Order: sequence, then structure tokens, then C-alpha cells
Amino acid sequence: MLPLDGTQQELIESIKKSLTFDVLYQRIRPDISKFTAVTGKLSLKRLDDWERLIRGEIFLSLRNDSSKQENLGGHQVGSLRWMDICNADGFKRERALKTLSGGAPNSFLLALVVRRLNDWVPQVRAAARDVLPRIAEASDPEIIVDVLFITLPYWDSWGRMEDIEKEVLMKIVLMEKVADALKQRLLTSSSGPVSAVFSQAGRTTALDNFLTEISEKSVQPSLRAKAYRCQFESKFVWAEGLTWQWVDKVYGIKRHVPVLKERIISTTRPFIDILWMATTDRSPMVRRIAGEMLIKELDNIGDEASELANILASDLSPSVAERGRYALNDLEKRK
Repeated sequence: MLPLDGTQQELIESIKKSLTFDVLYQRIRPDISKFTAVTGKLSLKRLDDWERLIRGEIFLSLRNDSSKQENLGGHQVGSLRWMDICNADGFKRERALKTLSGGAPNSFLLALVVRRLNDWVPQVRAAARDVLPRIAEASDPEIIVDVLFITLPYWDSWGRMEDIEKEVLMKIVLMEKVADALKQRLLTSSSGPVSAVFSQAGRTTALDNFLTEISEKSVQPSLRAKAYRCQFESKFVWAEGLTWQWVDKVYGIKRHVPVLKERIISTTRPFIDILWMATTDRSPMVRRIAGEMLIKELDNIGDEASELANILASDLSPSVAERGRYALNDLEKRK
């Protein structure tokens, strides 16, 4: 459960205030502005806990107010819109999604809509598929990127989400304003699952034109390494869930392994230019990939192979230097 801190209490109070109907108009169209404002302060981590809190508080507030139960049957209370996305009643979640219009007020509420792509009710998933593109079109791209960063690395664990739901989110990634904002976030993020986001976004062509920039300018070495590998191998590779693999059939031992898929891409820069950039990268993680590719392509590189191998062999990183020495020995044997 979430800790009983000030933010949690503020959220509970905002829900209670939204469910206090003093006049007829508020019964028909409840005022959830306070709830919307408070959710803008919430972290996108532990969304399951936040959803349970909201769902439980809605249920308790309506049940405990006897005057509402007597005078306002549930069918008489207007849609709570963004708040009802967490409602325990699937009909109300579906209705809430269908009544949404305009852009998302904040990242948290957009994340709730995206999570409905994995809802246990098929009609709710269908409503989420319909409304998400319209919301995204009118939303701040930075809000959308916030949600992509907490969704793409983990969405393969969403058991009810199917390809048709994934396609909706990938079409949003392809929007020009989203692709530009995503690229900028990938370049500047010093922490977070940037490599996983990058790989999952590689299902589409959204980042294809930014590969050179990402490989050279990204803050995180793991992302630069992945972008270089994409260019070297001319493909994006991403995880598409997990499958069982036998370790020992005699003893019935199995383990989960990722299912990998790929998409072939075209690279405009010559291989040797990419290799030089990777060889002189500031991170040994990237230079190791340069050594790996040098060894793999020794037959095709030509005169520059010896120079590159010498640079790598003198590297301060033992694992990089080892690759450089291997390439030098291989070149010597070929002479």
C-alpha cells in the first residue's frame, strides 16, 4: 500500500470534494477540477497502488453517504470522466473513456487511459483504442513521452493487451510532435530505461532518422551503444514478451527467456564512418561494440583495419583492449 503521506491524503480529499454534490448541476456534472489538479503532482511510479486508492475512495465515498444513496441512485450521478477511468464498474470506465475530449490534463491521467488498453473488459479496451489517438492529438507531447517512458519498458507483461492495442500506441509514437519530443528526451535523460524505450519505439520508423544523432549525443552510454548496434546491424531488435526454454528436461527445469523480434532498417552512413565514431566514443561500452564489429568485418574494412585495431588495443579498458589485440593477431595471421 502507499504510505499515508500528505500527497495521498490530498488525493483522498480531492475525491471526497468531487463527490460532494451540493446543487443539482453538480449531480449531473460533478466538478473534478480539484482531483485533476492533485493528480498532476503524482508520480507515475506504482500506478497500481494509486489506481486502487482512487477506486476504493470512490466506492467508499458513494456508499457511506446515505443521502446520496437515497436521493441520487448511481445512475443519476453524472460521469466523473477522468476519475471514472479507475471505477470498479466496467460500464462506467467505458462511459468515462467515451466522454473524454481534448488533451490530457497531465501525465498521470493520460497514463490511466493508456492502462485501459490492458483492461479486463474488452469493451473498455475498445473504448481506449478509440479515444487515445484523439487525446494524443490534443495533448502536450512532453506529457505523452512521460507516459511512454513508464509504459514501453513494461507493456509486454500486460497479459490482456493484444497487437491491436499495441498498434494504437505505436501510431501515437509515429506522430511527428511525439517522435521529436521522444528523441529529445532520449538524448538528454541521464537515468531511466532509455534503452528499453528506444528498442520498443524501434517497432516503428519514428526514430530511424535520428539514429546518428542518438548514437553520438545521448547522455547514457547504454543508449549510444544500442543506437550504434542498430546502425552496424541495420536493424532494430526488441523484446516481444517471454517464452519457456528447457534447461534440463530430465529434471523438468525450465526458465523464461525473451522472445526477440526485429525490423530491418536502411543506414545512410558508410560502415567505416560509424566504426570510427564508435571506436573513439567516450564510453568503453560503446568501444567494446566497435571492437566486436571490427573483428566481425575484418575482411571488408581494408587498410584502416590495422589502425582501428591499434587504437582499440591501446584502450585503458581491458575488455576493449582485448578485442583490439585479437583483431591485430587475426590481421597478422592473414598476412
